[in-house]
Amino acid sequence: MKINTSFCLLSVLILSLLNSCRKDFDKVVPTVKISAVTSFTTSSGTCFGEITTDGGAKITERGFCWGIAQNPTTANEKTIDGSGIGSFTRVIIGLNPGTTYNIRAYAINSEGTNYSSQSTFTTLALAPVLTTVELSLVTSTTAICGGNIASDGGNQVTARGVCWGISQNPGLTDNKTTDGTGSGEFISLITGLKPGTTYYFKAYATNSIGTSYGNLVITQTPAVLPLLTTKVITNIAENTATCGGDITDQGGAAVFSSGVCWSTSQNPTITDNKSINGSGFDNFTCNLSDLTPNTTYYIRAYATNSAGTGYGNSVSFQSLEPGIGTVTDMDGHVYHTVTIGTQVWMNENLKTTKFSDGTSIPFITDNSSWGNLVTPGYCLYNNEVANKNIYGALYNWYAVNTGKLCPKGWHVPTDAEWTTLTTFLGGEIVAGGKLKETGTSHWNPFLDPEPVTTNETGFTALPGGLRLTDGKYYNIGDFGFWWSSTDDETTTAWIRAIRHWLSGTIRSSTNKEDGFSVRCLKD
Repeated sequence: MKINTSFCLLSVLILSLLNSCRKDFDKVVPTVKISAVTSFTTSSGTCFGEITTDGGAKITERGFCWGIAQNPTTANEKTIDGSGIGSFTRVIIGLNPGTTYNIRAYAINSEGTNYSSQSTFTTLALAPVLTTVELSLVTSTTAICGGNIASDGGNQVTARGVCWGISQNPGLTDNKTTDGTGSGEFISLITGLKPGTTYYFKAYATNSIGTSYGNLVITQTPAVLPLLTTKVITNIAENTATCGGDITDQGGAAVFSSGVCWSTSQNPTITDNKSINGSGFDNFTCNLSDLTPNTTYYIRAYATNSAGTGYGNSVSFQSLEPGIGTVTDMDGHVYHTVTIGTQVWMNENLKTTKFSDGTSIPFITDNSSWGNLVTPGYCLYNNEVANKNIYGALYNWYAVNTGKLCPKGWHVPTDAEWTTLTTFLGGEIVAGGKLKETGTSHWNPFLDPEPVTTNETGFTALPGGLRLTDGKYYNIGDFGFWWSSTDDETTTAWIRAIRHWLSGTIRSSTNKEDGFSVRCLKD
């Protein structure tokens, strides 16, 4: 039998094509899985994948793809980790701290791309990353600062602000502001600074991991003028007086010059007469000289630092007329004297705490003891030492009656001697205005009408008030009361009084247990 050769060749060719198509139909995409993601850091994680089958075709690419969205693909971030089947590992880097990522392994053959199931992992968080904003608008007590949080470290910033101090490494235990939450830039107003002081500032931010600080910023607040007070004028004489100042704050810079300045015009400055008492943070005393007798002077303490010159309060005094002297009590208090007619008086209220023989006068502060006292005693208005310095002390009549209350050579005037004074001045109706200190520094004003007040005698009567038998104090600023050494009846004695709304004096009798001022008269 004759075989057709052409037919046989065609059959072989068809069979070959069928076998080839059968093989292509058997190819599929690879099988891939992700076994683990381990060793998390703040910016990386180690991934393990495996190609279990190649799907009948060569693996041309494999790796991992990831993102924060679900089911990432090779269109997202990915690695390329060789080809072929089997296990492979890759360290993923460049991740953000504290961020949750989705990741899948993938493999590619000629049939396409296949992915593993999705795995999820979270990188470790960091403390925030931030910088300190440069200072602006710095004054002697305030400044503007702030910070810029570039990264919250993967966790929300729950507190932020600026901390500062005089140490070079300020922290949360020092001064700090609280300026909200979250990332980004913030501004802080710093208050409570001291002039002329070097401060160190750092921004801070806190998340669940901890607190981070920005860079250190340094500034020095500008100095201000010194603060000081002018001392009370003492030892006033015809041509001299004693004054001084107390520097309470140097203003943040060293005081290099201090003293007092004075003039016959108000508010003197260092361009007028002045003393120079050195430098430093202290109180000082100076003696004025070459004054003109019977002249009113104004004086202020001054202190100078790099910011300029600061002045204390203005104090005025009048230099004495020629012939006016002084007398000293057992406490060392120096009193000026004034001659009025034939009499020589102290022109200040007595403030001694000792009799002229050196024994102490009992100091009575509680109310009940004062009213029941029938022996010598003294007190201070409202028990305040400041009132003693201005108005003197208040004494009961039993202290007066000892005959030892005034310095030796002096005595508490009798009722008749008070009358000699008021008669010389024109009688009780006008004498008060000639005895009373002028102005309203101590006397309360009265304008309906204003009483005639000249103090032409230099007696300078002051409204020291009184203490009654109930132990309470009354009438400072409104009344001045002075004892005489003359009793009226068994329980009363004579006094003189001046009221702030009258130009005259008042003669009255009152309880010996009351407390009044004392003026001494030269023997």
